[in-house]
Amino acid sequence: TQEMAEPPGLGDERGEGAPGAPAPASPCLADNRLNLDVYPDGCGHFLQLLERHRGDLARVEFVRLSSNDRLLGTALGALPLLRSLKSLVLKGGHAHDEFGSRQPGSLTSLPPDFGNLRCLTHLDLSFNRLSTLPSCIPHLQSLRVLLVNHNSLEALPEDFVCLSKLTFFSAMRNQLKGLPRSIGELAALQDLYLSENALEYLPEEVGNLHSCTELDLSGNRLSNIPDSLANLKCLRRLHLHSNLLVTVPASLASLPNLSRLDLQNNRLQAVPPEIQTSPFVRLRGNPLGESEPSPQPDEPSARSLQRLFLASGEDSFTVTSEGCRVFLDCGICFCFPPGAASVPLCVHFRILEPDPRWVKLRHHDVLLSPVLELQPHGLEFQQEVEIWMPFANPQTLQQREVVIRTFNGQSWSDLRTKVGQRKKPKKHVACCSVLHFSWFLVVSRLVENECKVPAEGTLLFSSVDPDIKVIFPPGVTEETRSVKLQVLPISAEEIEEISAAAGCRASPLLCLSQDCPADFLRPVRIQLPLPLGVTGLNLDRSRLHLLHGDLQGQTWDDITSQVVLEFTHLYAIFEVTHFSWYWLWYTTKSYIGGIAKKVYERLHMYQVNFIALQRKKDPEQVLLQCVPKHKVDPVLKKLQDRYRGPEPSDMVEMFEGEQFFAAFERGISIDMDRPDCVDGRLSFIFYSHLKNMKEIYVTSPVDRKGQAVKGQVSFYRGAVPESVPEEASRRRRKGPDSLWLATLPIKLPRLKSRSGDNSSPLNGFSFPPLNLGNAETGYLTQANLLSIARRVGGDWQTIGLNLGFTYQQIERIGYNHREDLDKQILDMLFSWAKQNSEDPNCVEKLITAMKESGRQDIADEIDAIIELGRQKYRESIRRVGLEQESSTEDSATAMV
Repeated sequence: TQEMAEPPGLGDERGEGAPGAPAPASPCLADNRLNLDVYPDGCGHFLQLLERHRGDLARVEFVRLSSNDRLLGTALGALPLLRSLKSLVLKGGHAHDEFGSRQPGSLTSLPPDFGNLRCLTHLDLSFNRLSTLPSCIPHLQSLRVLLVNHNSLEALPEDFVCLSKLTFFSAMRNQLKGLPRSIGELAALQDLYLSENALEYLPEEVGNLHSCTELDLSGNRLSNIPDSLANLKCLRRLHLHSNLLVTVPASLASLPNLSRLDLQNNRLQAVPPEIQTSPFVRLRGNPLGESEPSPQPDEPSARSLQRLFLASGEDSFTVTSEGCRVFLDCGICFCFPPGAASVPLCVHFRILEPDPRWVKLRHHDVLLSPVLELQPHGLEFQQEVEIWMPFANPQTLQQREVVIRTFNGQSWSDLRTKVGQRKKPKKHVACCSVLHFSWFLVVSRLVENECKVPAEGTLLFSSVDPDIKVIFPPGVTEETRSVKLQVLPISAEEIEEISAAAGCRASPLLCLSQDCPADFLRPVRIQLPLPLGVTGLNLDRSRLHLLHGDLQGQTWDDITSQVVLEFTHLYAIFEVTHFSWYWLWYTTKSYIGGIAKKVYERLHMYQVNFIALQRKKDPEQVLLQCVPKHKVDPVLKKLQDRYRGPEPSDMVEMFEGEQFFAAFERGISIDMDRPDCVDGRLSFIFYSHLKNMKEIYVTSPVDRKGQAVKGQVSFYRGAVPESVPEEASRRRRKGPDSLWLATLPIKLPRLKSRSGDNSSPLNGFSFPPLNLGNAETGYLTQANLLSIARRVGGDWQTIGLNLGFTYQQIERIGYNHREDLDKQILDMLFSWAKQNSEDPNCVEKLITAMKESGRQDIADEIDAIIELGRQKYRESIRRVGLEQESSTEDSATAMV
């Protein structure tokens, strides 16, 4: 999905202000540009420059400031003094919250004297808090490019038409409900981006935008579009996906230059044949051929809701008062009932890797999914919204329950959750209903039984083991309080294996908690089953111990002598006045508290093995994974056809949520700029039911033309989760190699010599002649791609990802030419061209990728090349006297 439209020729200026470039220590005037949005106090620097070098600033033509800056208001008053100013960027989004979400800027308006900037041609006010368009903007007579994305605009003023030179206007992700009829008078307008607003209709006058080449109306509430759009003879791309369209005019198919018509995710049950058969039309996500189901009175069926199917690159969608069902590429889906949103709402989502710094698991919790973030946070829906999240198969987790957990910015709480299983594809899914959006994840927890305890008393028992009961007598409390009970069954085999003491037996582990810090007024009676094999008839009381653990499980005290224990044939009964962990043990050991602590700590741990495999066809691609020991053989079986490597490491023990690192050593290295790289080592977080896997490219500083490199990868411990007892963590970290876990060999083979390494042109590249496109639309040749490559610069990775390369492929290209940016760009661009040379839409894909990467300037250059090709083609047809009906093949032959 295109996040931000950029104007032609005036995209982000590269250089000192480019992302990824280090900010200089202090600003200085370079030529006629001031890129100050990269400074924490950019507005302050601007005011200092204005005070000290006012004369020099008179020639400044390009200024970029962050609207998240605290001195923005003061700087706004001084900007109209720059009479030569041509381009002004006052964008927000430079500040982020603790979860990485962009924060809007503080800009709500502009001073009236901004209208005196007679030279201003480019203005970007995106990511701010504008509710109305500043009144000074229509007075900017030279303005050609205007961006107000990610604001709160509800309408455009009628005098908007005064911007007679405007060629590019983008108001994506606002709250526009309509357009002024005068918009049709913007005769120069070429690009109009109005996606993700609340538009319910379009005025007929839109059809008067005769210069318009791209029109984006996706993510609105349009149920129909005017026939006048067929007048837009210059239109090349029309985006109407994710609306409420029930019909489209057949005349759109006759637009002479239209190369893309996106009608996905609407309510089209039928479309005109001339549209349905056009190769440039996209219709996925429409109920084509389906009849409209008849709704039941007062019970609107979920089947009648609009269905939106989002691709992997999309990160938002629009919800209207009519409701919808939304399906994400990752398997998550939402159901918004009619009336859930009173006004059109743009919902943004992200799938985040769990970070133990804020994903807090409780005792014996197991994480089953990544984290889903939904925005806007805090907004209350009128009706509950259903969220369906797939999760890892919990078949090894017995006598537990699966819940969706949500975070409100300060603490986590569990939601009432339904669990099911999809048939196609076969997945376990959890469902919850919410009125607010925030962060969500799926966990497996100990089954929780809860009750309210009134002054009259009550009874609470475990659904896992109904023989475990808690009896609250009358008068136990003055005010009603909530009590929770959880039980962790432990087999006799586990007790004997962990304690290494034959004959040790224990009851299930009981955890009691309440929402009131005060003790109960009267003793509460607890019934626990005796350990397996022990009865009231053969009981040796000297061997029975009742243990009490604190809420963190750090200490276990033998309280047998402090309580009165009663016994029946199968149960032990005792009384307490406060809640915590309780455990019955039957053993001959004297210091049972230490044994119980050891057993409890081991219940948090998982036995795992590390694997390090190299792809058979590309040994520099290395797969690292931490696998629970019972999954090692199935995992290796799946990978054996594509990978080879050493045997898995020896077994080690890890906690759920524990951090560990992978360090490549002895001549093997990786890209230090990876976001998951800490001090040269890859950072992992172990979750027993998630993949714990990364695939990366490695390289070596050693000259491999003469020899192979025999290196290794070592795994080391990192931080442990807060729920792990501190003493358990310390006990595993003793000695000089306390953090080391395992080491596995990595071998990079000797490189085969290639003939003609230094003789090929294009910086070491040689490609067959390329002709992307076709004769009628114009070709992109090898020379054209070389010209494009010279302008790509540091954006090549983003462009590559938007062209369909995987992150691993991009990483591989970077490693192959790690010291030569030009070669990285050429390799990416020509590899893509070679793979897509037979695709008739490849040029359109390249243009789209450039726009999605924020490089509208390159997209326009490609458009200009293609347009020149079209003109030459038409001239050749006229020259030889061919009619429009001539076939493409004949036309191409005549042109030659």
